[in-house]
Amino acid sequence: FCGPRGTGKTTIARLFAKALNCDQRDKQGDCDDSCSYCLAVKNSNSLDLIEIDAASQTGVDNIRELTDSVMVAAPGGKYKVYIIDEVHMLSKSAFNALLKTLEEPPAHVVFILATTEPHKILPTVLSRVQRFDFKRLTPRQIFGKLKQMAKHEKAIIADEGLLAIAMSSDGALRDAEVALSKVIASHDNKKEISVDDVYYSLGLIPLNYYPALLGYIASGD
Repeated sequence: FCGPRGTGKTTIARLFAKALNCDQRDKQGDCDDSCSYCLAVKNSNSLDLIEIDAASQTGVDNIRELTDSVMVAAPGGKYKVYIIDEVHMLSKSAFNALLKTLEEPPAHVVFILATTEPHKILPTVLSRVQRFDFKRLTPRQIFGKLKQMAKHEKAIIADEGLLAIAMSSDGALRDAEVALSKVIASHDNKKEISVDDVYYSLGLIPLNYYPALLGYIASGD
């Protein structure tokens, strides 16, 4: 899974892990989100899902430990899913140690590699995986999600303010969610949060400033 930050790579990887082992999958293959395995993943105590941060575990010894654990069957009896986040941070020797396992993984093992920089991954690794490219979300998509979240948090925020957050997040939903949390936390005693409150909390420049600035430049003012 590769693409810009905050576009859902790790989240989708966890959902995929849920769907692989879910006891009550629907006809589309989606997990029910309420069986024991789904709840274990949701509560971060599943023994069948192993998440590795390659940014902090870059060495060949870390990967050797991983390849040793791969041989052990999944505790739940189905699939053992390894999510390796920021996989491009692995050293060349670590990649080579992982290569053999990626080439011939045991039937009970699934690897999901997530990265923001696929060009840094060895061609020998890329040739052995399926690649899914994640794209930035549109401001309208992010706006819709922020509106849902604001409603869930019982926060009344002007639509123009939510759109300003969506525009400033550069297609990264996670950045937009963090900004929304900051705005709500900054005005938790206010009944309604205006667009000016949003601009002030996040240090954003109001959208109407841009055409005004361009007008001054065009007229030589």
